[in-house]
Amino acid sequence: MSAPLTAADGEVLAGLAAAAVAAQLAGHPFAGHPADGHPPTSPLHAPGATFITLSTAGQLRGCIGSLEAQRPLYRDVTRNAVRAMTDPRFRPVNHTDWPHLDVSVSVLSPPEPIPTPTPETLLAALRPHVDGLTLTSGRRRATFLPRVWEKLPTPEQFVAALLAKGGWPPARWPPGLSAHRYTAREFHNLAPRPTWR
Repeated sequence: MSAPLTAADGEVLAGLAAAAVAAQLAGHPFAGHPADGHPPTSPLHAPGATFITLSTAGQLRGCIGSLEAQRPLYRDVTRNAVRAMTDPRFRPVNHTDWPHLDVSVSVLSPPEPIPTPTPETLLAALRPHVDGLTLTSGRRRATFLPRVWEKLPTPEQFVAALLAKGGWPPARWPPGLSAHRYTAREFHNLAPRPTWR
């Protein structure tokens, strides 16, 4: 059984994410490994689910992650950091972005189901600025991290925007919708950085 994740562990993870981005920019894919001295019982080795958010001057440049724990935490972080660089919603992150690039790691808790969600029960179950939310119906799935509450501060706004993100019609509640909430711990590796040479 691994120990709880500490703030120092979070700093390691954020550093690993930034190192993975730097290695990819340099053309040397980063295999990813925890810093020396972390024992096998460290939470860095435990299975974990993470999202990596890349931004410059507050503008999103990529956000990619895992909703379920499928690999060691440190490997999930480095894998998602590289994937976030080519988030299809944005142009790929390149060398000119590096000096201004903020790297954030969100470590997700295990998902908690919200039983038989209706519009009313879903809104009532959400804890603003605490919960992330994943909605699934058929082959469609969409999620918002807890940090999205900063832009969508009410449950009504949060859920409506997530339904739109998933491509569900606004006037019709998705059939067979399932909902899971989760929390996230955030760790950051922030700009400014040296100009890329």
